[in-house]
Amino acid sequence: MTITILGSGGWGLALACTCSRLGHEVMVWSKFSDEIDAIKRTGELKAKLPGVQIPKSVELTTDIECVSGKDIVLIGIPTPFVRSVCEQAKPYMSDSSILLSTAKGLEDGTLKRMSEIISEVYPKNRIAVMSGPSHAEELGRGVPTAVAVASHDREAAEYVQKAFSDNVLRLYVNDDVIGCEIGGAVKNVIALCCGVSDGLGLGDNTKAALITRGLSEISRLGKALGAKSETFFGLAGLGDLVVTCTSIHSRNYRCGTLIGQGVEPEEAVRRTGTVEGYGCARVTLKLAKTLGVSMPITEEINEILFENQPVRQGIIDLMSRPTGIE
Repeated sequence: MTITILGSGGWGLALACTCSRLGHEVMVWSKFSDEIDAIKRTGELKAKLPGVQIPKSVELTTDIECVSGKDIVLIGIPTPFVRSVCEQAKPYMSDSSILLSTAKGLEDGTLKRMSEIISEVYPKNRIAVMSGPSHAEELGRGVPTAVAVASHDREAAEYVQKAFSDNVLRLYVNDDVIGCEIGGAVKNVIALCCGVSDGLGLGDNTKAALITRGLSEISRLGKALGAKSETFFGLAGLGDLVVTCTSIHSRNYRCGTLIGQGVEPEEAVRRTGTVEGYGCARVTLKLAKTLGVSMPITEEINEILFENQPVRQGIIDLMSRPTGIE
């Protein structure tokens, strides 16, 4: 198959390695010429996927026309830039291309999921989303990984499943696009909270409580939007939440740890790099309030990130809430 990957982040490059391994014709686009030059010069992008050699068969470009005529165009751009990159590529996109989103977040202002943005820009294309427990650092090294691919068009999801599946990456087809995207977006917010907890030196009990009750918040929000409950107990829900909340590979977790150790949130983000959960926390809370969904953990991390609340106060507030049932 012919596949273009928009974005030279770690996950996009790891998937490029997968595509090359499967014999597809794959091209990676980045607007940053220094990243493309670094890969061409050294064979890897140490800043985002250290130690993983990008196959020479993978073409690299800064020309957005590379989307033209492709079987699959994978959109792996950080959330704030998905709409602008889609608009930039629009003059060259073929209506027959399946558009695959791997971006995990919500758009500020509109509160929309990534597939909603993509469908606005490309109303004629079939769209799928890929989500699940998937550290790029591990997939790039050939560590067995399983994710979900969801689409309103079953044939499109199965096409993507066939395109990317091998003995390293396993894809499961799902028809719950909303659930997969909400699970992938909001788990980053909960991962920030778990990092804060560990940065404070709290224990496994606290982190397990945050993960479990965080999953409840994600599920409530998703169901209010029309998602299926069972999605949140699968790869795009529980699976992605656990791996993001417990691993040093997770930038959201690492950023939260710095905040828990006393680093100011904006400085923690600067040190860490792209932290999708930082912006998503505020958007998620806006969406929850719009829908009348209770998300107390999300409220507390917003207070810490944007209202100068001391980090320990967040734990005190959560533990002081009225008792309830599960």
